[in-house]
Amino acid sequence: MIRPEEMDFLYAEDLAISHETLTYHTHDGLSLFGQVWAPRGDLPRAVVCLVHGFGEHCSRYEELARYLAERRYALFTYDLRGHGHSEGPRGDFPSFDALLSDIGLPLTEAKRRYGDTPRFLYGHSFGGTQVLNYCLRRESQLAGVVASSPWLRLAFEPPRWKLSLARVLGRLWPGFTMATELEHAHMSHDEEIVAASREDRFAHGLISARAYLEVNAAGQYALGHAAAFRQPLLVMQGSGDRIVDPDASREFAEQVRGDCSLLLWDGLYHELHNEVEREDVYEAAFRWMEQHRPG
Repeated sequence: MIRPEEMDFLYAEDLAISHETLTYHTHDGLSLFGQVWAPRGDLPRAVVCLVHGFGEHCSRYEELARYLAERRYALFTYDLRGHGHSEGPRGDFPSFDALLSDIGLPLTEAKRRYGDTPRFLYGHSFGGTQVLNYCLRRESQLAGVVASSPWLRLAFEPPRWKLSLARVLGRLWPGFTMATELEHAHMSHDEEIVAASREDRFAHGLISARAYLEVNAAGQYALGHAAAFRQPLLVMQGSGDRIVDPDASREFAEQVRGDCSLLLWDGLYHELHNEVEREDVYEAAFRWMEQHRPG
């Protein structure tokens, strides 16, 4: 894994794509590590602001970022608080509302740099939960939203003792962390991706009692308010997902009354963008955004 200060050097020879790192500052004083991939030269056709999943970091989306930049889409992303190179306790956050405020940072930076260029929100898993809630709870001017394998409901039932402990600690010691114990092999069929994720020292397998309770509540909120979703939406979900429940994605999409597309990938696991068929996933998301890009 490369360090942030090394990244610009590695991309210096790419004449088609520019890459830079930046720092966002949260309302409560944390520094978040951010990255931007963009086409060189003309203004991008659109901007994608991407929110990653729980326990990982934004550098794992480099391949998707470069795919989009080659098609003149800029991608802004960041390490969530408590993740990757960003500050904050691993696997914990003060509130789900704080996460929603953080999403505004790359959206605002994209607006500052590129003005009225169409902006899309793209969230995977835990990030998918965030972008859905962001659009349900906050005003936003977006061309559309992509939710990839959103964490609306888990595909498995955590042990009862863990659930009971989380509820108790949520009141007494909300920042207490436990191991997620998720199986890397359930993320992708690509063995190289699985092996790399096991060795990734910037990822972690921790979740606090508060984080679990907050994300679970946010998933329930989204499912209960899906009919109020007003942004154009693409939901992508693998039918073989063993991390989040594919039926929950289907339930959400079926309740949306506006422009919503549900794309089910037969047999694919949780990380669609890291699957063997990822080029097809990239192409499907790109085509949908092109269809919803104004102008």
